[in-house]
Amino acid sequence: MRTRGVVYVHSTPLAVCPHVEWALARVLGTPVRLDWASQPIEPGARRADYVWTGRPGTGGDLAGALRQWPMLRFEVTEEPSPGVDGERIMHVPGRGLFRATASANGDIMIAEDRLRFLVASAQGYEALAHTLERELGSAWDAELEPYRLAADGEPVSLLTRVG
Repeated sequence: MRTRGVVYVHSTPLAVCPHVEWALARVLGTPVRLDWASQPIEPGARRADYVWTGRPGTGGDLAGALRQWPMLRFEVTEEPSPGVDGERIMHVPGRGLFRATASANGDIMIAEDRLRFLVASAQGYEALAHTLERELGSAWDAELEPYRLAADGEPVSLLTRVG
């Protein structure tokens, strides 16, 4: 059984680009050449994406291979396959790795038993809202979104919280 997915390297230093390609090739068992482009939001950084095909679980292996460079910002998706849920993995420097089950359209899914536990153990609405944001990987999404937009050629404005 095969599945497929995408590796998005949102930002990496130029010197690390060949190492990223080698790491992906090691996991996939085939040479990998990425089409590197400048990352407009981070001067000097590069970005690329790669569509892959492999056995179920390859997405986790790819993320494991990439996390050895803590300065990388990346996402790995794996589509669902018969009997196996999809997956979305995000990495942000200083925040680490976030991993979640994903639906066929890419939405993060939280299991029914997990939701029941979160609701039962919540100490009020604010605590539940905070916990759900964490379960959905919202902090990772927020940090990666400007990089995603920049990759699409969109103008990017970074807002900094003061105070």
